[in-house]
Amino acid sequence: MASLFSRIRDGLAKTAQQIRERLSAVESSPTSGAGPAPLLAGQPLELQTLDALEDALLTADVGLPATERILAAVRADREGSIRDRVVRVMRRILTDVAAPPAVSTKPYVVLVVGVNGTGKTTTVGKLANLYRTEGRSVLVCAADTFRAAAVEQLAVWTSRAGVELVRAQSGSDPAAVTFDAISAARARGRDAVIVDTAGRLHTRTNLMAELDKIRRIVGREVTGAPHEVLLVLDATVGQNGLVQAREFMTASGANGIVLTKLDGTAKGGVAVAIAHDLRLPIRYIGVGEAIDDLLPFDADAYVDALFTEKW
Repeated sequence: MASLFSRIRDGLAKTAQQIRERLSAVESSPTSGAGPAPLLAGQPLELQTLDALEDALLTADVGLPATERILAAVRADREGSIRDRVVRVMRRILTDVAAPPAVSTKPYVVLVVGVNGTGKTTTVGKLANLYRTEGRSVLVCAADTFRAAAVEQLAVWTSRAGVELVRAQSGSDPAAVTFDAISAARARGRDAVIVDTAGRLHTRTNLMAELDKIRRIVGREVTGAPHEVLLVLDATVGQNGLVQAREFMTASGANGIVLTKLDGTAKGGVAVAIAHDLRLPIRYIGVGEAIDDLLPFDADAYVDALFTEKW
């Protein structure tokens, strides 16, 4: 199997190519640690480089606040090339946000939330497969009880992953199905329960309230649960994903992000915007359609993949 870095690099190829193309007309000159950096000395090439860098970051959907922080750091940092400085500050942004602490409680409960069309249900199947390959026993709960097609799709993915699925009749109360799944996981000694909630628009107040009900049921049944609430965001929507994320943070307590469809977009910089603006950790990234194409997020590998070539 290809290395983690090569798979992330391949998934971010479109974003990395776009950044390179936007910076190809200019060159950055490394500066030594001694003496002032020449970036603000009025040299046209350096200013042109900064303008091109700003354009490249914004086009990649890094977002204005994070872009301004990166440019400020590039001006203040005197070590190495502009590229090296960008890499350093991007890594800081992505690693400053801590992932949820590990807990030993069984079952470990994960709610997966998001709007329709983000790849949420396939992400649940891929996450179950990832957990299983890590040696954890997994039970998946089909809490999207209003769309029979979603349950059937989840059944296909859980079968591929080789994990159990708890489902109910169409139209059943999602919170009740979640309760049954947790009871089954506890009785069978399973390590983890992954709950696939119904896709919903963040503007639908009644559906967001349903998420809160599921969260309360889970918390009543398992100490500290839900241990993770993973919001699935489609990377192709770019900055619009931040609006969704803010609403889901409020309604569902989302404390981590799964960023999907990175292989189909040139907006991979949105991961930096999420970490900077929302202080939410990126937990996993989707880089393809196969069952093993959900990867644990690695900030160093992610940034390196964006800047694998000098510019």
